[in-house]
Order: sequence, then structure tokens, then C-alpha cells
Amino acid sequence: MNHPAGRQHAPVPVPSAGIATLDDLREHLQWAIELEHATLPPYLCALYSLDPERNPEAVEAVAGVFIEEMLHLTLAANLLNAVGGSPRLDTPRMLPPHPRRLPHSDPSLELSLLPFGDEALDMFLRLEQPAPPGAPAEGDGYETIGQFYDAVGDALRGLCDRLGEREVFGGDPARQIRAGHFRHTAGRMIAVTDLASALAALEEIVEEGEGTSRGAVWDGDPDVHHPDRDEVAHYYRFHELRAGRRYRRGDTPRSGPTGEKVAVDLAGVLPMRPNPKIADHAPGSEIRVAQEEFNRTYCTLLHLLEQAFNGSPRLLAVATATMYTIKAQARALMRMPDGEGTTAGPTFEYVPPERRGWIAGDSAQRITVLPDGPYLVYGGVPLRRKGKIVSGEGNALTWQTGDALPTEATYALCRCGHSRSKPFCDGTHARAGFDGTESADVRPYKELQHVHDGVNISAQRVGELCIHAAFCIGRTRPIAAMLADTGDSDVRSNVMGRIEHCPSGSYSYAQRRGGEAIEPDLPPAISVLEEEDGLASALWVTGGVPVHRADGRPLETRNRMTLCRCGHSSGKPLCDGTHRKIDFREEAPGPATRPAGGTTTEKGRTA
Repeated sequence: MNHPAGRQHAPVPVPSAGIATLDDLREHLQWAIELEHATLPPYLCALYSLDPERNPEAVEAVAGVFIEEMLHLTLAANLLNAVGGSPRLDTPRMLPPHPRRLPHSDPSLELSLLPFGDEALDMFLRLEQPAPPGAPAEGDGYETIGQFYDAVGDALRGLCDRLGEREVFGGDPARQIRAGHFRHTAGRMIAVTDLASALAALEEIVEEGEGTSRGAVWDGDPDVHHPDRDEVAHYYRFHELRAGRRYRRGDTPRSGPTGEKVAVDLAGVLPMRPNPKIADHAPGSEIRVAQEEFNRTYCTLLHLLEQAFNGSPRLLAVATATMYTIKAQARALMRMPDGEGTTAGPTFEYVPPERRGWIAGDSAQRITVLPDGPYLVYGGVPLRRKGKIVSGEGNALTWQTGDALPTEATYALCRCGHSRSKPFCDGTHARAGFDGTESADVRPYKELQHVHDGVNISAQRVGELCIHAAFCIGRTRPIAAMLADTGDSDVRSNVMGRIEHCPSGSYSYAQRRGGEAIEPDLPPAISVLEEEDGLASALWVTGGVPVHRADGRPLETRNRMTLCRCGHSSGKPLCDGTHRKIDFREEAPGPATRPAGGTTTEKGRTA
């Protein structure tokens, strides 16, 4: 098989492959992303139709191929980013109706949504078919995926010869997904920065699908499920399932597999209806509602991948966690009877962002709650730590700002309380089965407030917002008991200062009843709060950054509010102080990122 790094036949002139300029190259690499993604829905349908207890070997084979196709998708995004492009995944182009053509391929190469079986195996073998020896590079209308990537490799070499590597590889290196971001495969995650690494990425894609350039069945990696043995390429894995035997050392494409038997029990396959569609069922019907929910979740995955590939690599962990939900929803669909002897299945139809609920909001800086997942923070909202300063007697005095935490353009903050990378999300919520159901009251503050008047001050309070940070209690007596003495300007000033330190804005004040609330001047930011004795507290959102619930409903935009990050608040997504009851803790981040606390003298208010 010929591959981009070591082809021996004479190169086809660049223009014949349709990749003559950098813009052409970027267009074809976007096609590569679409190509790699197009394989995912068919593989998922086959995978989730299999009973893992009755067909463990088939599950391993299809799951391994799916994982490596995700790797190939990521490598294609790295290639596009390296040459100054912007990967696009959250677009209707990614999810045309099935059956569908593989993007820009030979029209005979068609993909369908099928349960595992002979028809699905035929499709997978055609999809992963190795290019014949000496096959020409084909940038459009390609017969095999290897020929398409040959054309990309030729174009990279030709453009580097004409323009120079620096001009070709002018993309932002920070956008590269690296090995630390992707740990789910035995394949190589390659950061693309120059021609050599670009050709290595192309070689990884082709060899995992078709086998090594020597025509062997092996892809050069250890088996993702059994690291003690070598892994065969995708085409030959499917051939093993068809033949009922494994390849062993010495076997060739001509000999076929001669090793141990591979058992496939077709009775252990859910009979999903081929190429299901939303329109097959009436609006509001059980199957249609479940299919619509699956499609929203799948489009959430596309959105997260697009964000991860466009400057926020850490979101790849959140995208991977979304696969747990996709798996559960797909398997539930495949157990719903749908016609004579068939079950329902996922339809993989595109859902526009405005119909996904959680993705509501168009402010550049905003926070949106992912269903049963983290807070997604858009627009580069600054993130920092703040520590509570208390007196020797344990009274709350003020907040001290610590160092800023490094973030990406879009980042995810843990909401379940179990992440090992707090305050950031690492995807643990999916494995932990986090229930993020929200119950916070969306009525405006003025409808919920209780008003208490003093002299030249009117204090308002919403008890449901209190996180028990204790600034309202004070060193001698609580605010409520001090209002009668606010004719004394010192007492009134003390009350104002305590209210301004209330992180949730449970307390606010005006100069008179019904007057405009006077708020502290707080910048748009998120602060990770730590209270006395290392107690991990809420996320303090300041400066009017809007927050949307997972169902799309906005919380009232206010100068300050606090969000739960222990996962146990009864008023999610808002904090209700439960972190104190459960003694919520965060692993020590180190002295450079924590504010210097412990002082027992009042330093004045800090923002």
C-alpha cells in the first residue's frame, strides 16, 4: 500500500489533485475532518447494536476502530490548524441524511446506519479498503481514503517546496491537540508543526486504516484492548470478523487470517431499523422524543469538539465524557420496538444551536450549564482564586485575591465536585453519573427579596441565595440587629461594607426603600472561593456575566452570584452553602496559585 511518507511512484502534478494553493489545502483538510467524522455514526450504530456479553470480540473490534477514527479526526484537525485553518464541526454539513456519500468520494462509496451484521461488514470493508499498488493520488472523487491522503501529502510537499515550510505551517501551535489531551488509543497523537510531523500524522491515519506500506496486515501499534499483541489495521479487523479467525504472525492479505477463532453471535445483535429518521414518527411520540434528545446530545459533542479544535484543547475531555450519554441514549433507543421485528435507533440529524436549550445566549462572555455536566465559560472570562480573610476569633473580614488561573478561550469548570483537575472539568461527571438537575428559582431578585429599612439605608435579602459566608453575622451582631442603629454613620458604613462582601448578593442595599441598589465595582470574572480552614466554596461570578441554565432559561444577570461546585446544592446551579455541611475540599493547588491568607487584621475590601 502506498502512503504519504514513502510512496515510490512519480508524484502526480499538484494541480491534477485540485490542491494548488494554501486555500485549496485548507479546503481539503476540512474535507478530511468531514470524511473522518462521516465514519463515526455507522460505527456507533453497529457497536451499540451488539450485546457485549454475547459478542465481546466484535465489540472490541468495532470499539477499537471507532476510538482510532476519533484519533484520525483529531489528527485531521491538527493538520488544518497547522496550516492556518479553522476546523468546523458544528455545522449541518457534518450530518446529512443517511444513506449518504462519503464526502467528496467516489459516489459508489455510500454509508448507512445499520446494526452489526453482514451488510454492515460489507460497508466497513469497502470504507477501509486499501489502495491498490501504484494507485494515483486523488484529491476529489477518490476511490480509497488512502488515495485522498496521498493527494494531501503530495500537496504539502509541493507547497513547502514553492512557499517554504514557515509559510505553509503558519498556524497557532497552541491549537494543537497533544498526547496529554488524548489518551484513549494505542495510536499516536501527533502535534503538527512542520512537514515531517504532518506526513507522520497522515501516515498514522492511513496505516491504522489500511496497514503498513509493506502490505502487511499490521498497523504498527499494539492492540488497544490487548497490549501484549500487535494490532491489525481496520480493514483486516473487519476481515477477521467476516472470516471468524484472527490474523497471526506470518499471515498476509493473500493468506487471510489463520489464527484463533473469533466468535460472532448474530443472535446477540439488536435489530435496529436501517437508516431511521425523525420523520418516521409523530411529534411527541416516545421514539421521536428519544431520537430528538439523542440528536441534541450528539450535536453537543460536535460543538465541544469544534471548541476543542479551535483554541480550547482541554475541552476534549468534556467531549469524550459526552460519549457516555450518547451510548446510553443510543442503547435505550435500540430497545424500543419499532415496526415488525425491528427496534428504533439514533438518526444523527443536525439540531441548530437555538434548539438545543443549553447553548442559549449570544453574549461574548457568558456561562452556560451543560446538562448533567460542567459550566462552559465562553469569551475568556478571567478566572482567579480568592481566599477569605478571618480574624483570630473566626469572624469573616474580607476576600483576598490570589493569582489568575490560566484558561483557554472556552473552558469548562467542574460542577459535580469529583474532578481531579479542580476547578476545571476532567469528564469525571459522566463516569460518576452526576445528576445536575436544576431547581434554582428564575424569578428576578426584586420578586424574592425581603426589605428591612434602617436610617438612610434599605437592606434587601433573598435567603435562598445565601451561601453562609458569614459576612452578615459580623464580629458583634448581625446586620438585621444593626439596622436600628444606622443613624450612626459608622454603623451604617459597617453594614454597607459587610453587604458588599456578600459573594452571592443575597444581601444588597439602597439608600432608601425602592431605590436603586448600590453595588460594589466588580469586574467581569469568576473567582474560585476558599473559606476558612481550607474549605472549598462556590464559584463567585461577578461583573454581570450572564448565566444560562441547562434548559436554556437565563438566570437574572446580576453584579454578583455564586454557583455550586460541590455538586450537592439543592438549588442548582446556584450555591446554597451545602459545601459547608459536607466539608467540601479541593486538592491543594500549590502556593503560587493560592492567595496568601491567615492574617488577623482587617485589610479593607479587595475585588
